[in-house]
Amino acid sequence: MDQEHGVRTTDLWMWKSVSGPLNGRIKRLAAARGSDLDRFLFFILGLTMEKSGSSSSSEFEEELENACPVLVANTVARRKRVWVHQVNLKRKEKGELYHLVKELKEHPSRYEISPVASLVLTDSSQLTADSQHLGNVSQKLIVGTRAYLVGVQDGAWNVASGGGPGTSATFQYKRQGVQYLLCARETVQLVTARQGQATTADTQGDTLHQTHCGSPKRSLAEREERQLWNCFRVALSPAAAATLVKKGFNVQVENGAGALASFRDDDYAAVGARVTGNAYDSDIVLKVRQPLEQEVTKFRELSTLISFLYPAQNKLIIDQLVPKSMTLFGMDCIPRISRAQVFDALSSMANVAGYRAVIEAANHFGRFFGGQITAAGKVPPAKVLVIGGGVAGLAAMAQAKHMGAIVRGFDTRSTVREQVESLGAEFLEVEFKEEGESAGGYGKEMSKEFIEAEHALFARQAREVDIIITTALIPGKKAPTLLLKISVHKDVIHVGLTDLASRLPAQSSTLYGNNISKFLLSIGEKEHFYINLEDEVVRGSIVLHEGKWLWPPPPPPSMAPTVAAAPVAAVKDQVPPPPPNYFNRTLTDSLIYTVGEDNTRLMFLPPQGIGGALGLGLVSPNHAFTTMMTTFSLAGLVGYHTVWGVTPALHSPLMSVTNAISGITAVGGLVLMGGAYVPGTVPQVLGSTAAFISFINIFGGFVVTQRMLDMFKRSSDPPEHNYLYTIPLAAFMGTYGYGAMVGDYPEIHSMAYLVSSLCCVGALAGLSSQKTARLGNCLGIIGVSGGIAATLGYLGPTNPVLAQMAGCMAVGGAIGSTIAKRIEITDLPQLVAAFHSLVGLAAVLTCVGTYIHEFPNFATDPAANVVKTATFLGTYIGGVTLSGSLVAYGKLQGVLNSAPWLIPGRHQINLGLGLANLGAMSWYFMEPTLNNGVSMLLTTSALSTIMGVTLTVAIGAADMPVVITVLNSYSGWALCAEGFMLDNSLMTIVGALIGSSGAILSYIMCKAMNRSLINVIMGGFGTSSTGKGKAREIHGEHTEVNVPSVVDMILDAKNIIITPGYGLCVAKAQYPIAEMVSLLKKKGKKVRFAVHPVAGRMPGQLNVLLAEAGVPYDDVLEMEEINDDFPKTDLVLVIGANDTVNSAAEDDPNSIIAGMPVLRVWAAEQVVVMKRSLGVGYAAVDNPIFYNPNTAMLLGDAKKTCDALLNTLKEKY
Repeated sequence: MDQEHGVRTTDLWMWKSVSGPLNGRIKRLAAARGSDLDRFLFFILGLTMEKSGSSSSSEFEEELENACPVLVANTVARRKRVWVHQVNLKRKEKGELYHLVKELKEHPSRYEISPVASLVLTDSSQLTADSQHLGNVSQKLIVGTRAYLVGVQDGAWNVASGGGPGTSATFQYKRQGVQYLLCARETVQLVTARQGQATTADTQGDTLHQTHCGSPKRSLAEREERQLWNCFRVALSPAAAATLVKKGFNVQVENGAGALASFRDDDYAAVGARVTGNAYDSDIVLKVRQPLEQEVTKFRELSTLISFLYPAQNKLIIDQLVPKSMTLFGMDCIPRISRAQVFDALSSMANVAGYRAVIEAANHFGRFFGGQITAAGKVPPAKVLVIGGGVAGLAAMAQAKHMGAIVRGFDTRSTVREQVESLGAEFLEVEFKEEGESAGGYGKEMSKEFIEAEHALFARQAREVDIIITTALIPGKKAPTLLLKISVHKDVIHVGLTDLASRLPAQSSTLYGNNISKFLLSIGEKEHFYINLEDEVVRGSIVLHEGKWLWPPPPPPSMAPTVAAAPVAAVKDQVPPPPPNYFNRTLTDSLIYTVGEDNTRLMFLPPQGIGGALGLGLVSPNHAFTTMMTTFSLAGLVGYHTVWGVTPALHSPLMSVTNAISGITAVGGLVLMGGAYVPGTVPQVLGSTAAFISFINIFGGFVVTQRMLDMFKRSSDPPEHNYLYTIPLAAFMGTYGYGAMVGDYPEIHSMAYLVSSLCCVGALAGLSSQKTARLGNCLGIIGVSGGIAATLGYLGPTNPVLAQMAGCMAVGGAIGSTIAKRIEITDLPQLVAAFHSLVGLAAVLTCVGTYIHEFPNFATDPAANVVKTATFLGTYIGGVTLSGSLVAYGKLQGVLNSAPWLIPGRHQINLGLGLANLGAMSWYFMEPTLNNGVSMLLTTSALSTIMGVTLTVAIGAADMPVVITVLNSYSGWALCAEGFMLDNSLMTIVGALIGSSGAILSYIMCKAMNRSLINVIMGGFGTSSTGKGKAREIHGEHTEVNVPSVVDMILDAKNIIITPGYGLCVAKAQYPIAEMVSLLKKKGKKVRFAVHPVAGRMPGQLNVLLAEAGVPYDDVLEMEEINDDFPKTDLVLVIGANDTVNSAAEDDPNSIIAGMPVLRVWAAEQVVVMKRSLGVGYAAVDNPIFYNPNTAMLLGDAKKTCDALLNTLKEKY
């Protein structure tokens, strides 16, 4: 036996007992072409037992090594799944080889060999033999109990086979002192290889040699044992057995093992397990209870046992397994950490026991649990006290509450209160204060005084309640005595069952089978059972390792005691933190409100604070400026509160409707238009161009908003008659038209602007709920239409100019409407980015045109500097918005590489561009000439355009939601600048609304990524919580499943959550998913969607996509609404999401996404991740959940996979 490489399945053994030349026999054997021979795996051992014959040992070794490559070449050519072990005899001492064979001699029971019927050889000689037993051959080695002796005689192959055990059968043929022994075997059960041994294997592909640790899982056999404890449970359910079979295990089930749990032998056979009569002679034995004394002798040496063991109470039994060099894992010893939740069999059994305890109590109670009022009288509800708030206690409380009882709960751990009360139970407390939670989260032994207080409490409760259920347990210790005899000794029914979980055997076995199978699969690497003691779950649960006690495990590093030089002195020297200085806190706040350093608490103040706001009064040129500042501040306040009220599901319509009303930049263009049917001057050309592109925004924005909002409509919603909102529009136009035509009402224009502004506010406010969203879009249309009409009425253009304006409106509106109707919803982020660029371009054109048009008035206008400042700022902001939006469009559309382009020295470049803009602004004011002013405006246009590019190209596609919202905010501030420039309250109000909207959405997006806005805009990486150390490396093997397996999971689950990501958008898989959800809901399953705020490429994009496919909006929940529901979920389907479900955000403080709020999908019982590959997401961070035991990967195109799931599900239903 080669202990360096371990044992393999189906080996062909050749033993040379006396040295001498092989005469090419190995080569002929290796070149053989036989259907039986092809199935063999080869392991060749050479041994020089005696020095005789004419050939030297080196000749033998040379021929043996020359033969092995031939063997390898033949197996690769036929693409057989084989294992080839080549022993390099030149590197081994003869003594080592001797000990290898000695291992087989001394421990023959460890290796079992089954015979093969025939071997076909190259010389056409056929060797046929019946399967017969052989005993020991005189002075020869026979491995196991069955073998063949094959010798060479004059070029022919003959066989000698012996009778049963104890008989002597020898084959003697001597030719140059050579004798050969050949032992052939097929599928056998083998002992686990020693840990850390290297293995070389052919994996049925082009790669022949691949190194792993441990034994290949396909060579292991597991059997379930019929329990001897009068226990009805079984260690594996058929479903769990199917999982192990798919992973390559040879699963063997004892006859009738699952009968008492309602699992037939045929159920196991149907999933690929083999039903057998022997349960112990296997490499791995799975049990429910610890072994009995009479079972100890039945276990195979060096085998592995996984079961409930309770090593502290069963040390004597476990000590009897030590001589067998067994490895034992205790399911009760698995550490209580998040990764091991799916292995936690104690919690599974406790859950069943708590449920069953209430059923047993109800059976003996004799009354209804729930109260009733009947014609025969009133039946009071039962009162139930549950002592212990662990898994069993909470399950008992929940079941008793469901049955209508009044439930009270008690636990020594204060953290349990919230869980008890969430179930509708009353949490009881004792007057004595003492915390009862241990470091591991379980209860601990309490003080004598506390226990006496408990006794007094329970004595009072015993007189009041009808049923008491005790579930209190201290791991590794005797359960506490909580009820004294005086409280329950007379006329009380005592139900003292110790096998509550066994009384629900099918459910218990299913849960336990899931726990133990996933635990088994977690031990080692892919296709290799390997005990890695560095794994905290393995180390915590292992009791014996090859006969050596390893229990109890060492405490985790965080709990390990530390040695201090002077611990007592350290405690004495510890200085308590000083009390908070409330004076300094208040002083800091007052200074903030004065100078405006951080104005997040009083959003209605200008950025400069109270002092800065009054400072503006010192430089205010006239009353109009102060009035406009008032309008701006109030509009910002209204916009702030209005936008915060918008439901997250409607953030995408919010973006599009702000796009539409930002088209009010058309007002600035209309003001500049003139000439006749065509513009005649440069400002007029700039104005008509600005108006034209603004109308594209207006029409396109409102049309696409209406499309999205219509998608959210449900079939059960009442009918809508939104066309009737043309009545208030007609009233607006009629009243204003009359006032403007008469000419005696000069304030009609200002009032029209006010009404239009309020309607624009209503457009945003309407998006606060689904019921009023379409009304909001109608109000937006009324507001923008009224603003355009009021501008035309105020300007009073001639008919040719009016025709020019109408042409810009008609052509621009037609283009915008066409684009909005044809655009696919998946391309909505690109459309929004493109429309933002139009707002930026319109702002630049309007500002430059206004400067040229108004320049003659600057010399006499007291507010000239205000106009010039607003003009310069509008040009700068418009340039950044224009180029930044175009870059964002290119990245989203795939025209540009979506990865961040980190230009060397980009921060210095951006700083230089900013300083250059300040320099241009200084010269702009210092040299008040037309040519200089226009030159500086054009200069800042170019500089800001370049700055928009350098800022945006450094931002990756993952941060595009923030980029789009920031650009949305920029467009609003550009509009505000135009409002100050033109002294137009409508533009100022709408600009403040849009600026507030974009700023708030940017804040929401950054908070959802745990990043600062500056970090995102400057192309930074990492979150606000990212540490300075190295990110944790992800190790492990993932589990892949196919579509039928996932459909089976869906059928078994009752509570399902689907978590979509950007991959769903790209694949356009929302339609089959929506149809599948509709089918599942009709079958009574609870199916919901969980959406992360930054999933997709703009806020709310996934909500719109799901609405487009017909998913009701009340089935789509935000992260904050659904995150707490994952632990209670049977199945989570993650479709095309990665970073938003990455547990490294919570588990790895050095990850670049550390602290980012994520959807905790891994807390569910089962997770299926549907992706194209195991590759990283846009954050370039590996996802640990891919390698969790409760996660299965369904790789492939999301659309094709979802279609396959839907079709398979339809076949099942």
